[in-house]
Amino acid sequence: MIGYSRPFWPLFLHVLGAMALFGGILTVLIVSLAARGGPGAAFLRRAALLAALAGIPDYILMRAGAEWIYSTEGWSGHGDPAWLGIGFAIADGGLLLLLLLIGAAYWWHRSGTALAGRLAAGLSAVYLAALGVAWLAMSGKWGS
Repeated sequence: MIGYSRPFWPLFLHVLGAMALFGGILTVLIVSLAARGGPGAAFLRRAALLAALAGIPDYILMRAGAEWIYSTEGWSGHGDPAWLGIGFAIADGGLLLLLLLIGAAYWWHRSGTALAGRLAAGLSAVYLAALGVAWLAMSGKWGS
């Protein structure tokens, strides 16, 4: 109901980018756990890399929508709700995780080492957990 009172397009683009980012990172996690050296392992390594790379435009869309909402609502950084700070902190830290995940997926795609695959799976699991916390904080409006 709160979303109904907000501007449509900024919120729509923010949520669309966040859902696509979550889905892409979940894909990396599932694919990296499924690729255990079978006949299709090279295909799965490439799929993990492409899904991780697809997270870049998803992240940009999510962040652009968030900044658009932030400026439209007139927030200034003083007295902002806690859920907003949680969302921004996870989004900013998530960019570092996303870049590390892309690096691990690229290393795994090029070398095929099991360590790189486990690293990609671990980073994607941590990033999914962080996105889940942001999702809960923003939907529940913690500390409003």
